[in-house]
Amino acid sequence: MVVLSKIYTRTGDAGDTALGDGTRVAKHALRVSAYGTVDETNATLGLARLHASGDMDAALQRIQNDLFDLGADLCRPDMARDHEAGYTPLRIIDAQVDRLEAEIDAMNANLTTLRSFILPGGTALAAHLHLCRTVSRRAERLTVELATLEDINPAALRYLNRLSDWFFVASRIANDDGRGDVLWVPGLTRG
Repeated sequence: MVVLSKIYTRTGDAGDTALGDGTRVAKHALRVSAYGTVDETNATLGLARLHASGDMDAALQRIQNDLFDLGADLCRPDMARDHEAGYTPLRIIDAQVDRLEAEIDAMNANLTTLRSFILPGGTALAAHLHLCRTVSRRAERLTVELATLEDINPAALRYLNRLSDWFFVASRIANDDGRGDVLWVPGLTRG
């Protein structure tokens, strides 16, 4: 259970922060950058939800919750020591990745095949989902880099990889099932 009665603690005033296991690290540590960018993805998703409704909004809300799970996963290093925590640390699981894949397949089933790259834009929701896509890709890059230095949950990496694909396909749905996609025209402005 999370209890937040006091928002500032002054414990990070010297430029360090606590990970989920209590270890103190620099605020610019790669692990902090990775889960911080997951949080940034969640914030961009909050903006996207201002333009969503119905099933799309419900799916985005599920992903927002997943992103908190992912942040909790990434902020706790050394999975091999999870048993020492006194509780079961929260980790992304394969079922969360599988759900994203199933949703991507369902959304993509009725979309036309692309013959060009898509420029971010179209509806407000689509434009915001493209922003979510790019921020989640940055979170993935940071997490991949982290995985070269420290042990991380492989399902967390798979989740991030699928997430940007989910946002891409969802942006096409938000653009009238792809009919409102803004297509890239190679060399259009070269004169």
